[in-house]
Amino acid sequence: MAFNINGKAADANTYDVIVVGSGMSGGWAAKEFSENGFKTLVLERGRNVEHGKDYPTAMKEPWEFDHRLEIDPRDKAENPIINRCYAYNEATEHFFVKDKEHPYIQNKPFDWIRGYQVGGKSLLWARWTQRWSVMDFESNARDGYGVEWPIGYEDMAPWYSYVEKFVGISGNRDGLAQVPDGEYLPPMDMTCVEKHLKNNIESTYSNRNLIISRTANLSQAHMGRGPCMYRDRCNRGCPFGGYFSSNSATLPAAMATGNMTLRPNSVVHSVIYDDQAQKATGVRVIDAQTKEMTEYYARVIFLNAGTLNTTLIMLNSTSSRFPQGLGNEYDILGRYLMDHNYRGRISAEFDGFKDQYYFGKRPTGVYIPRFRNVGSDKQTDFLRGYAFSAGTGRGTGGDMSGLTDPFGADYKEKMFELGSWNIGMTGMGEHLPYHDNRVTLNKDKTDEWGMPQLEIDCEYKENEVNMLRDMLESGAEMLDNAGFKNIRTTDTGQAPGLGIHEMGTARMGKDVKTSILNKFNQIHAVPNVFVTDGAAMTSSACQNPSITYMALTARAANYAIEELKKQNL
Repeated sequence: MAFNINGKAADANTYDVIVVGSGMSGGWAAKEFSENGFKTLVLERGRNVEHGKDYPTAMKEPWEFDHRLEIDPRDKAENPIINRCYAYNEATEHFFVKDKEHPYIQNKPFDWIRGYQVGGKSLLWARWTQRWSVMDFESNARDGYGVEWPIGYEDMAPWYSYVEKFVGISGNRDGLAQVPDGEYLPPMDMTCVEKHLKNNIESTYSNRNLIISRTANLSQAHMGRGPCMYRDRCNRGCPFGGYFSSNSATLPAAMATGNMTLRPNSVVHSVIYDDQAQKATGVRVIDAQTKEMTEYYARVIFLNAGTLNTTLIMLNSTSSRFPQGLGNEYDILGRYLMDHNYRGRISAEFDGFKDQYYFGKRPTGVYIPRFRNVGSDKQTDFLRGYAFSAGTGRGTGGDMSGLTDPFGADYKEKMFELGSWNIGMTGMGEHLPYHDNRVTLNKDKTDEWGMPQLEIDCEYKENEVNMLRDMLESGAEMLDNAGFKNIRTTDTGQAPGLGIHEMGTARMGKDVKTSILNKFNQIHAVPNVFVTDGAAMTSSACQNPSITYMALTARAANYAIEELKKQNL
């Protein structure tokens, strides 16, 4: 594919910093550099989405949609991958990438869920924000699976606090080592059934707890945003700013400085490496609409395009110095791909508390932190552990069996009756870093922008399967002990990717021969290029990862700021 290259780019397209990606981590990089006075270019491959203005379905009711929120069968047939995502429906489909819009190759089944727009998937995330613990950063070194993290919890703790204070996290300080306490707004309430389950679990098991999730929904107004209106329509975009997204928080903060330039519809082709200077000098960008290629230049580059797109860019950034991809001297780039194992689902019913209900549509749930291979608990069938997310509710619609006709006054009365309490639990298991779980570039197939298609070869292995078995057994046991009925356990069998927590492929480490990044997220061999999205992760733990990506980004950006001031970058 031939490109029209704009050769005058160096005159007009030079910045202090280039940030590739405007989502969860890219927004933080933009905010930190812009607020510290650096001219910052943010490149987003998707369209612009302006907070408040571009949330077309945020205030619509189900009956205002053509198919009452259901996806058209033709869409399901054309887009089987994206239709497996829990958040994809008629109200949110405009925030997702359709299957044919950016093809990739699955050597093994892998559901790559993407959102290409300003804000990325920060518009769509589940907003659960449990910190990693000391144990999580030490796990690789302790059991010998994977390489040692170059940082620990003590390095991250102040940066967790830093981002939490800005993001706005509702939660409780529970004093649990597995999920260290943070900077929280008041917690949201548990339902009566959740309180019952909490009391039963904590009185029955010495090492298990149930807590309200720490969630990036604002239980009170915070920094000009929110509060949450308890509508549970977060993934449509929130005009109230009731949850954290790049669009509602970090990007507006960066824009307010006058130092950020945002360029949507910009597909980054590769990083430009100068062999003589031995550093990166900029990036090549393909206009998503015109296909024209332009070069942009900067002293520092932050890659925050999302795990797989960041690695795609790096693999495509070849030079005489790096023929296998930027910084890829020892065939590590693209390897050790991970996703959380969400295959374990449990549901049940509870007969009590028929006289109680709850307020609004709470946009979060409760959380059972990891208890396997913690303290005195030692498992022989698997390494690491898992957590549970859960939530309870009461459906409407009474017993219809006695009705002769599903219409009329009797039917209407039945529809207003409350049913029994129900619970849904989802396990989230750690996925170990495996050398052969990897991504590569296909040499023959390209996308519409002339970029090589990504090949993904990833699977869950014996450790994840054994963990899943224990997850289903332990979850069902806890519900049975608490008096729940009709307990059903399910292995969904879903492929990696559908957890939407893909991470690894450009991991941090201490040894240049076994990792791509150092302790400040710099590419070992190209220190003016930083990677702070999920690609940087060395292990996956079992917590939702976005708060860790944000903390890593804030930490690395502030390190880069100090190095820029010292003229070291």
